[in-house]
Amino acid sequence: MEKVGPKYSHSFVAEAVQNVAPAVVRIDTERTVEHEPFDPTLIDPLLRDLLGEPDLGPERERGQGSGVVIDKDGLVLTNAHVVEKVDDVKVTLSNGDKFDGLVIGKDLVTDLALVRIKDSSRFDVAPLGDSEDLAVGDWAIALGTPYGLERTVTLGIVSSLHRNINSLGFSDKRLDLIQTDAAINPGNSGGPLVNYIGEVIGINTLVRSGPGAGLGFAIPINLAKRISNELLVSGEVVHPYLGVQLVALDASIAQEHNSDPNSLVVLPERSGALVQSVVIDSPAEKAGLRRGDLIVSADEQDIFDPSVLLQKVESSQIGKPLSIKLLRNNREIKLSIQPEALPVIR
Repeated sequence: MEKVGPKYSHSFVAEAVQNVAPAVVRIDTERTVEHEPFDPTLIDPLLRDLLGEPDLGPERERGQGSGVVIDKDGLVLTNAHVVEKVDDVKVTLSNGDKFDGLVIGKDLVTDLALVRIKDSSRFDVAPLGDSEDLAVGDWAIALGTPYGLERTVTLGIVSSLHRNINSLGFSDKRLDLIQTDAAINPGNSGGPLVNYIGEVIGINTLVRSGPGAGLGFAIPINLAKRISNELLVSGEVVHPYLGVQLVALDASIAQEHNSDPNSLVVLPERSGALVQSVVIDSPAEKAGLRRGDLIVSADEQDIFDPSVLLQKVESSQIGKPLSIKLLRNNREIKLSIQPEALPVIR
């Protein structure tokens, strides 16, 4: 009798990919780029005869990214930088079908955007997970179109949680990111980061590479859900802001600073968010904040570093007073600040 071997079983990665891959799309964009005004007198006439007159007309610049369908009517979640200032959007499904896309809205502060597929078809939808359930060491699977290579899958783990984007050099963003060692490359932007059961836990947004392995980062899906809902309703997202530039301070940093005989200011030797500068005519200036103030609490919550204060401001309401406790010249001062809407970046 012929022996029948055990049925071949796919890995959990293959099963997770099958769960979400039909909803992963490729996004191709075009935009018009105008040249800077040109002064023909700056080119030697001999060079002009040799090279001809420079072409000063506008050029079409092409871009590419990824996205994930989150609604049967064709709503696609992606990165804002993928569709920023574009004139034309094309969406390619996993089966190769191509459609025009319409940018519903984008939020540069969180680098998230919503695109609608311009077709009446019903589309495969990716199941969305809960990024608050993540733990360091969990499996992480990245899907997308790196370097134009569609349907690419890479595997890694969640390397860190709540990685503040400001520590990566992006001072104009408000994000605590998921860090992963799953390979993320140009073109992966906007694609999903998936858990071991095929639920989207993040939106891939950037990579930091150099000697050794690259570091990938994704926007937590819980934030992406909230931002996408706001974009769907109003086309934009309103963020509260105070108008201060902050740096982290702790006792050891303050002690080192104060021990320098050339220091002009004595810093409080405790943790907090140190005000480095105050924006003119901002809520912070109106409330009386000054350079050198150390913010130690906001609405009775202790502030250990700037990221904690930023989270507090982001969850605050515009126009509703936010109580701040700070140290100035070794004196404790209480102020009330009314957050205003962060000016929209165009």
